[in-house]
Amino acid sequence: MLEDKRLDKDVPIPLYFQLEKLILEEIDNGNYPVGSMIPTEMELSQMFGISRTTVRQAISDLVREEHLYRIKSKGTFVAHPKLVQGFIQSIQSFDDDVRSTGRTPSTEVLDLKLVELEPEVAQLMELPAGTKAIYLYRKRFADDEPIVRVETYLPYEACSFILGHDFNRESLYQVLSKRDDTRVTHVTRICEARAADPEDAAVLGLKRGRPVHYFQTIGYNQSGKLIELSFAHYRGDQSRFRVELFRE
Repeated sequence: MLEDKRLDKDVPIPLYFQLEKLILEEIDNGNYPVGSMIPTEMELSQMFGISRTTVRQAISDLVREEHLYRIKSKGTFVAHPKLVQGFIQSIQSFDDDVRSTGRTPSTEVLDLKLVELEPEVAQLMELPAGTKAIYLYRKRFADDEPIVRVETYLPYEACSFILGHDFNRESLYQVLSKRDDTRVTHVTRICEARAADPEDAAVLGLKRGRPVHYFQTIGYNQSGKLIELSFAHYRGDQSRFRVELFRE
């Protein structure tokens, strides 16, 4: 626990930064679980023999980075960790990302139907407008908290077999992988920062104008044929995305 820790006042590392790291270590070690209250500014000041100004700077940084949150007249509490998503650079499972944070993933199918493609969507799918397609609309959760809404279009001619599956329980990519000609082997993604629209507000429980991570994904099979087009809206307050780059 924090009361057993010490700050090193003989090194050139700012005391507030050392305190931040100690608090994060205690959170990571499970000593302060999600929703628990950390010691007050006064308690931390006395515990480490530092000024309340120094403590306040450390706490403010952790609140700004969304590791902690404040409730007026009550105290400072441990926030849910943001989901660190690696799928920008890989074909990654949402469920695996959620489980890696110790939370439980789930999915709710909001719609699954046959549609005729509107011109804008048809152009992205390189198909004629009016072509028959499958439309799948899902809301995905971590510990029953909505994280992302995803609208997916799939060519009916290639993917009609998926209509017999329950995507409240099954992974779309796992179902598509049952056949070689629909297994998604590579994707292209476009990422944008957007403000929550009325649909985001209604489905994800956000206030309009709050930040949303928007992704457009096009998935292809090993022959280069388009298999899926998806539009995903992630809550900005619950997600961050990891990218690893290598020098060529």
